[in-house]
Order: sequence, then C-alpha cells, then structure tokens
Amino acid sequence: MTVLPRFKSAILATALLASTATFAMAKDVTISVWAGGTGPTNDYRIEAIKMAADVVERQAKIRGEDLTIKIESQTWTGWDDFKQAVTLAAESGKAPNIIVSGHEDIGPWSQSGLLRPIEDYVDFDAWPLNQLYPNLIDVSSYDGRIWGIPQDAEARPFFFSKSHLKAIGYSDADIEALPGKVESGEYTLYSMLDDAKKMQDAKVVEPGKGFMPRPNNGTDYWQFYQSFGGEMIDAESGKLVLDRQALTGMYQFFVDAVEKGVVPATYLGMTWDTWHQAVAGDKAGIWHGGTWHKAEWEAKWGLKDFFGQMQYSLIPAGNEKGRANTITHPLVYLLSTGGSDEDATLAAELITTASEPYINALHAVKSGHLAIGSAEASIPFYANDRWTTAATEGLLPKANAIPNNSDFGVVWKAMYKGLEASWTKTNSVADAVKAVETEVRNALGDKIVIR
Repeated sequence: MTVLPRFKSAILATALLASTATFAMAKDVTISVWAGGTGPTNDYRIEAIKMAADVVERQAKIRGEDLTIKIESQTWTGWDDFKQAVTLAAESGKAPNIIVSGHEDIGPWSQSGLLRPIEDYVDFDAWPLNQLYPNLIDVSSYDGRIWGIPQDAEARPFFFSKSHLKAIGYSDADIEALPGKVESGEYTLYSMLDDAKKMQDAKVVEPGKGFMPRPNNGTDYWQFYQSFGGEMIDAESGKLVLDRQALTGMYQFFVDAVEKGVVPATYLGMTWDTWHQAVAGDKAGIWHGGTWHKAEWEAKWGLKDFFGQMQYSLIPAGNEKGRANTITHPLVYLLSTGGSDEDATLAAELITTASEPYINALHAVKSGHLAIGSAEASIPFYANDRWTTAATEGLLPKANAIPNNSDFGVVWKAMYKGLEASWTKTNSVADAVKAVETEVRNALGDKIVIR
C-alpha cells in the first residue's frame, strides 16, 4: 500500500476544506473529461465520472450545500488523434480537467507540465484507494510521485481455437493442460508455430491464418521481446535497456513464422475488422490479443461461446533465456494543470469516487477489463463473471508493464521499425537489430543500457 507523507495529508485536508467553502457558494461547476480508446464497450470511462458527480452532488445536498456539477466529455476511439488533441489543448491553455489515457503518457506529460501529481489531491490510505493493487499504483507513478489512479487493468494473452487444436490431435485434457505447459516453458513459441502449421496442413484454417498476431504496432509486441529474455529497465541503474540477443530472437521468430507460412510477410497493416472477423469467427488457429477483446467479440462479432471456442494462456517463452509473460497496460485517470486548484480538487474527488469497486466493476465486466483493487475482485457482480475472475486470478498477477520513462517512446518506435523491416525482409534480422541499436544510441546516449 502506498502511504502519503503526513505533510501531504495536511495539505490535502486544507485543500478539501477550501474547496468545500468554494462549492458552498458556487451553484455550477463544470469539469471536463477527455478519454481515449473509448467505444461502445468502454463508455464507463466517462460514465463512471458522471456517476461520481451525481454521488458528490447528493453528498453536498445532504450537507446543505448548493452544488451542481456539469460533466463535459469528449471521447476518441483511436489514440493518435486523442493524444494530439490533448497536447494541442494543453499548449493553448485549454486542457481538460481529467484525462483518461495510457500510463505511458505519465512520463512525458508530467515532464512537460501538463499534469498535476494526483497524490497531492487524494489520500491513498483512505477508502477506496487503499484497496488498489500496489502494482497498479506503481504503474501510475513516475520519478517518485504518483500521477494517476488506475481506471482499469488488463492482460494480453495468447488464444487458441479449441476446435482446430482437436483437429490436429489435442484431447480435451491436452487443451486443459496447455496453459500450464506454457507457464512452465514446456510449450514455447516454436511449439506454437508447429501447431499453427499442422492446422494449415490439416486444412482447418486457410494458409496464412495459422498464427494471427496483432495487426499493427502496440504494447503487445514487447511481450515477445520478454519471451526471449529481454528487459526494458535496468534494475540497478533504473535506465532503459535494449537487449540485442532478445531483440534478435524476437525478430527471428517472426521471420521464421513467415517462412513456415503461418503468417504472411505482408501481414502488418491488416484492418482490425478483418482480424476480429477471423479470430471471433473461428477462422484463425492461434493469436494474441487483450482480455477486453472478449467483450468486443461478443458485442460486435457474434461470439457465442467464448470458453467453448477458445483456450487462453500467457504468451509462451521463445527460448531458455525467456519466460512466459503478459503485459498489462492500465489506463489511468490524470489531473491536468488546466483550470483552478479548486477544479482539480473536485476532479480528484470525482476520480476517487469513480474508483469505488461497485462503480469500476461496471466498466470491468462490460468491457472485459480487470479489477483495479482487491475489494472489486470480491464483489459478486465481478466475481460471478467467469472471464474477469479467471483472468484476474490467472493472468493479472503475472503481468508487468512497459516503463513510464519519457524516453521509452524512442526505443519503442525503433523496435517496431526493426520488426517491420525484418518481418517483410526489407532488412536481415542482424541489420534490423543493428539499425535499432544505432538509432537508440544516437538518440539517448548514456540514458540507455545496450546489452
């Protein structure tokens, strides 16, 4: 559990008293909320704040205060346009009070002055923040301060078609045992390529659909780097790390997948609709995605029996240096430096209330995301949902996250560029790795450790 220093608690108490006095006189307060990655199954990223506003208004009324909170919201389904909009708004002095974004934005946005440290406005020793998972608080922190409150959590597992596994000789017992074999390292990424090829040879999936990874850039690909023993942060120095042998193993794996014929050289850039249709429609053999995809497949792509159709596991190890793993990419509630300090105090109160387990569980179950705290995991509405419970118990405890380091984007961009180049055979694996090393060394110098 994260403990706030005593002086911060005192400052917080003073701020809350001041804001209460202000709200007692104010009839109308407008709080703006912008959220990225928001669609039909993720609407509680905004709705939770609206619910929180209703609760805070009711509390104010009971105290005899006249407070009306208006929530102005904007949502984006994509991330690039959203982040550009936030940056431009901040530059013009019109940043929203609350931003819902990926935790990796904490580093660059805090350094640019766009964010207020949320630890100055909330009490992590009080309910409901005192039951948040500590690893999610760590993910929401940067440079010794807590900048955000996790809005959700997730994991990014491997998925297998049960019917196609059976077609190549797997029994029900074999399928049930598969996640354990992945976790132990007995079943590797190369075991998977063999199975994907068998599925194509058996003609239960079309050529090039034996293995269907994510069709574009994303956090997911760092899992394959870890599968070959890669680390992103040096434990001793805290610096970023580029592991050449892990990058080589990762790139070679995808080259081998292309040469085996289970994924095309031209695969990257496939539309998400095409991908979802294939995996939800049982036209793919093996793939990787997010825990939240289950909700999308059911709501939009006609999936009727998730547990009957699919098996899931951690991302397998690639070799003896690597490990089975999964990455979580929590979205976080962030306070901008826009507006007054009183606005920020109210916004922080709304975020805290929206983090109540009963409210956050609505988002988790509807969207296929995971609990942000231990109390939420025990709420019947959440606990009785088979997928959220299974993923919380089997995947989330084993998840790590990409660094919040503001320079990580340089490494990420170079890594994916090298992946594309080797995957499409524009460059050899060795040349692609060398190009990544050169790019990050020139850009970051001694701020990154090259292994």
